[in-house]
Amino acid sequence: MTLLAYQVFKTVVEQGSFNKAADLLNLTPSAISHGINAMEKELGFPLFVRNKKGISLTSYGENLLPFINGVLNSEESLQQAIAQVNGLQQGTVKLGCFSSVCTAWIPKLVASFKKDYPNITIQIFQGTYADVAAWIKNGVVDLGFLSDSSANGLELTSLYSDPLLCITPKHYIKGNHPDYIEPEELAEFDFVSQRESTDADVQIYLQKNKVNIKSSCHVVDDISQIAMVSSGMGVCLMPELVMRDMPYDVDTYKLKPAEDRVIGICVLNEQLMPPAAKMLHRHIVKMFKKK
Repeated sequence: MTLLAYQVFKTVVEQGSFNKAADLLNLTPSAISHGINAMEKELGFPLFVRNKKGISLTSYGENLLPFINGVLNSEESLQQAIAQVNGLQQGTVKLGCFSSVCTAWIPKLVASFKKDYPNITIQIFQGTYADVAAWIKNGVVDLGFLSDSSANGLELTSLYSDPLLCITPKHYIKGNHPDYIEPEELAEFDFVSQRESTDADVQIYLQKNKVNIKSSCHVVDDISQIAMVSSGMGVCLMPELVMRDMPYDVDTYKLKPAEDRVIGICVLNEQLMPPAAKMLHRHIVKMFKKK
């Protein structure tokens, strides 16, 4: 099989459509279909399930995807290494991040990196902690931001300690302390909660301090969570970074005992990163050493 065949396969997976993959690769849909059929014939098993709803990977295709990503990433690394030998700094880096990092850090990071390395392109992939960890392990991204609680064995370079806060509607709490909230007080409030893959650090804090929350409002993103709190539907725990430039009028309280989520940059294997990814990794670490 050729690198083009691997690229066709990867693009079809990413786009979820033969037609969209054809447009992106400047090929005809029939050429895409022929390429996938030829791969399946050579491999001896189907890669995609085709039905009226569209296409999806078979279990064989899912098992093969990380290895094909690895081959394509190796080719990208080779081209970047050749460019480096020729005195050029170019290539593409794929960077995974979760919501608060995406909004608070990525714009400044990309602008700063492009100033130093104008010929290196950064592709941004935003998702949950679980998404970013899976993308790193499967070769979808070269490196990604995660909290230490969600790195799951990946190499993590710690960058930033982000304190957890209790967020309440305006003037909601007339509690025991004017500036902070203790764990036993949290059980008294209604909670606006997110799914575990999004707020793993909050779940760890609640479990560590044996807090059983009651929640009738479940959302999937930070802004929705703060909007619900602002409307009076309950309280939530939120990392401080999320609250920067938040458009809703709410009160914030420190937690006692305090708890931080530690944000870092993760890679699968720092020694095997492509040259452009190593440059971005060094740039990120240098940026945060200045903080």
